[in-house]
Amino acid sequence: MPYQSLPRDFTFRPRAAQSRATATAWSLLFAAILLGGVFFAGLPHAQASRSAASPQVVQQVVQQQLHALAVENASEAFALADADLRGQFGDAEAFLATVREQYPMLMHPVSVLYLKPETDGTIAMQKVRVTDDQGSAWSLTYLLNRQQDDQWRISGCLVTPEGRRILT
Repeated sequence: MPYQSLPRDFTFRPRAAQSRATATAWSLLFAAILLGGVFFAGLPHAQASRSAASPQVVQQVVQQQLHALAVENASEAFALADADLRGQFGDAEAFLATVREQYPMLMHPVSVLYLKPETDGTIAMQKVRVTDDQGSAWSLTYLLNRQQDDQWRISGCLVTPEGRRILT
C-alpha cells in the first residue's frame, strides 16, 4: 500500500472543557476508591501483625500459668486455658489435681528458660525448658490460640523428658 499523507484539515484539537472535567472527576473517584481499598485492606493485617509481633505477650501467658501453678492458684492457672481445654477438665480444682499428679515438673521448677515463641498471628507455640528439683530437664511445648477478644489462651502442653543435667 502506498504512503498516504494526512488530510490537510487534520489538526490537533483539544477536547471540550466539559469532557476534561468529567475525566478529572472519574480519575479522582478511581484514586479515592483505590486508596480506600488499600487502607481498609491493610487495617486488619496491621492490627494482627501488632499483636503477633509481640512475643512477650505469648510468653507472658505461659509465664503467668507457670507462676499460678507454682503458688497452686488453681483458678488463675485454669483461666489461662482456652475454652476447649477448660471443658476437658471441667473445673479449676480438677485441672490442678491433674497437673499435680501427671506433670509435677510444672509445679515447682528449679529453673525455667523461655525460648522465642513462633506465631502466625492466630496460633502460637512457646517452647520452655525446665529443670525439676531432682535435676531432670524437661522440654515443654505450649500451644496457644488467640481468642476473638485478642487474648492468648493455652490449648495444650506437650512435656518431653530431656534427661538429667549435670552442672560442672
